[in-house]
Amino acid sequence: MAPAPPTVRECILVTLLLLAILYYSNNRVHDLFLPVPKPQTPRRHTAVDTLQHNTQSYDTRLTWGAQTVPESLVLAHVPGWSIIDKLYIFKGIVYVVSDDLESVPAREDMYSQGVEIYPGKAAEDARLPRDEDIQIISTAEARKLFGTGAEIIDGVTFFVNDHPQFIRHLYHFAAELIMGFWRTYSSLDPSIPPNGNTTLPQPRHMWFNRLDAFRWRDPTNMNQVVLRSVFPEVTMEFIDDWDDRTELAVPFVFERVVLADRSSAMRAYNYQRYQRTAAVPWGLPGSVYFWQTIRNNVVQFAGMDWRDGSSTSDRPVVTYISRQAWGRRILLKEDHENLVRELYRLRDTHGWEVNVVLMEKLSRDEQIRLAVRTTIMMGVHGNGLTNLIWMQPTPRATVMEFFFPGGFAHDYEFTARSLGITHYGFWGSQSFTSPNLPLNAYPEGFQGSSIPIDAEAVGRLCYDRLTLSFEVDD
Repeated sequence: MAPAPPTVRECILVTLLLLAILYYSNNRVHDLFLPVPKPQTPRRHTAVDTLQHNTQSYDTRLTWGAQTVPESLVLAHVPGWSIIDKLYIFKGIVYVVSDDLESVPAREDMYSQGVEIYPGKAAEDARLPRDEDIQIISTAEARKLFGTGAEIIDGVTFFVNDHPQFIRHLYHFAAELIMGFWRTYSSLDPSIPPNGNTTLPQPRHMWFNRLDAFRWRDPTNMNQVVLRSVFPEVTMEFIDDWDDRTELAVPFVFERVVLADRSSAMRAYNYQRYQRTAAVPWGLPGSVYFWQTIRNNVVQFAGMDWRDGSSTSDRPVVTYISRQAWGRRILLKEDHENLVRELYRLRDTHGWEVNVVLMEKLSRDEQIRLAVRTTIMMGVHGNGLTNLIWMQPTPRATVMEFFFPGGFAHDYEFTARSLGITHYGFWGSQSFTSPNLPLNAYPEGFQGSSIPIDAEAVGRLCYDRLTLSFEVDD
C-alpha cells in the first residue's frame, strides 16, 4: 500500500525546519570568518567613549526651540580648574547658564581677563573678570540672548584662558598645564590603576583663546612631543579662531569643557602654599596613578615599552643633568668637577650606570628614554629636571636639586612628590626633604654662576638611597 502524501501542515513544518537549519548554518559560517580580537595592551582609552555619537545622526546644533535652555552643569571645580557640561560662548563672552546660583562657583574662581601675570594687589585686581569676559545668567536670560539653539562643540575640550607668558616654557606646559588638566579631568575616573588604563574619552579639542598658533611651542620642541603623543587626535584653536567665532555672532556650546585659568588658580590655598597652579587640582578626588596614563603614552611614543623603567631590583642609573654650558644658574666650576669625579667613583665602586649629560645635546626621544631608565636624577634648579615626569616612580626613585644657599622653589619638589618620587634639595652640603622644607625664596645668586655643591654629601645620599632594602619590590 502506497504511503499517504504529506499533508499541508507537514509540508509547512518541514519547510520551517529547513529554514531554521539554513539560518543557523549561515550564522555559524559567518562567525568563523569574524576577525579574532588582538590582545589588548594597557593604553589610555579602553572603554567605550560615552561622548561619541557613532549611533546618532550627524548633528551640529543643540536646539531647544520653545523649551528651557539646557543649564550648565559644573561636574568638578577648584579655583582655576573646572569641568563643565554645556558651557556657552557668544560674541567672545563665556556664559554659565544656571537657575541655581549656589551650584555655580564665583566667576573670578573660574575665569579672568587672561592677561600677563605681575605681582601685587593692583595687578591681581586688574586680572579679575568683567562682564565682557564671563557672565553667569539664568535660563530665561539665555533664552533672550541665544534664541532657540547653539552650535555644538562636541566631545571634551581643554580650554586654556591664559596669556602666553608661561606656556612656551616646557615645565609650565608639561608639568603645570598638562598635568593640571589631567589631574582635574581624571577626577571623573578616580580609580585609574597602576597601568594607567582609564575609561575617560580622549579630549577632542584644545583651545588657547589668548595665544597665536606659534607661541605654544617651546624652544626645544618638546611641548609638541608631549601633546602629540598624549592626545594624538586633538585639534587646536587659537586667538584667530576665537576671533572668528566672536565675529560670527552666533552662540556655541561646549558638550564638555575642562577650563584652565592661571589667574583664578592663584587664588587657591594650594597655590599659595606651593606656588604651582598644578597643585590646586589635588583638592579633587583622584588616583595616585593618574599620571601613568600620560607617562605611558609618552614613553611608548619615544620607542620604549610602557612597563620600562628603573625598578628596585635593576642596576641603578644615576643621571646628572649639567647646566655648565648655560652660563647662568650653574655650579662653581670646581664643585661641578668634584661632583663628576664622585659620581664616576661610585660607578666604578658599585657598578652603577652614571650619565653626565647636557639635555640640549640629546634628541627629544633620547631625553625621554634616559629619564625613563633613571633611578636618581640630579642637577641645578632648571628646565632639564622637567624630565623627572617620565621617571618610573619606585621606592628608591629620587630627584636631587641644587640651589644657591637660602634659595628654594617648589617647582620640581612638588612635581616629584606628587608623582611618588622622593625629592631632596641641597644648599652646599646641607640637604632637606619633605616635610621639612624651606619657604620659597630667590636670593641674589639664585640665578648666578656660583652655586656650591658638596660632592661627598651628594655621593653619601646616593649610596643611602640606592642601598636601601625594601620589603616589597615594585
